Amino acid sequence: MMWIFLLVGAAIVALAHTAPAPFVLDLMAGGRAVWHMPRGDPPTIYLTFDDGPNPTTTPDLLDVLARERVHATFFIIDRHLTDETAPIVRRMFADGHAVALHSANRSYMLKSPSELVRTLTAAADRIALLSGSRPCRAFRPRGGWRSGAMYAGLRQIDHTLVGWGWMLWDVEPFRARTADRIVARISSRVGAGDIIVMHDGDESAPRQDQRQAVDATARLIPELRARGFEFGTVCRNGA
Repeated sequence: MMWIFLLVGAAIVALAHTAPAPFVLDLMAGGRAVWHMPRGDPPTIYLTFDDGPNPTTTPDLLDVLARERVHATFFIIDRHLTDETAPIVRRMFADGHAVALHSANRSYMLKSPSELVRTLTAAADRIALLSGSRPCRAFRPRGGWRSGAMYAGLRQIDHTLVGWGWMLWDVEPFRARTADRIVARISSRVGAGDIIVMHDGDESAPRQDQRQAVDATARLIPELRARGFEFGTVCRNGA
């Protein structure tokens, strides 16, 4: 019987750090964790994109968003921001999108609070230097892997950890990402205040075309708008 309690305890600890949904650590963090935005009127959905900027995909995605007059939130990876991709980030800001911080790997959950503060501050400084604008105070750890130390570091610099809605993502293990599957998964589950996450980039292949994200976004926006939804960013008033 003891081994059952040990297994259950280990599972709870693991899920607290890795669950792709709010769990124990997030409840303890209070308002420092955001996995769902307030339900308001009109009902609003929050499109977010991870792992850019990607010179192969992100400009086309920005074209779709501009055509549809929709603002989104881009969680960008520091090492993907270069002299080549800086103009893409400048366009994000110019078009009214929110830009926030993302990690390229899961090791950020192992950093001490002070290490995380230094890492995120340096990334924000680079974005400000290369794009001319500072990112909002939001951070999304890779895969949602988080720790108490991570929340402590975010608290020091007044940043918020931003997750996503349950099953409102474009990744399926052992299946290729396609626009058809993304649209079917998201459109059938989304509701007011939900945060959707798609990928305009890839952490290990910064130039790999993520055409499925562009095509899915182009299809989702008019479909969801026809159902009465509007679109917003997870960052408000530059925060």
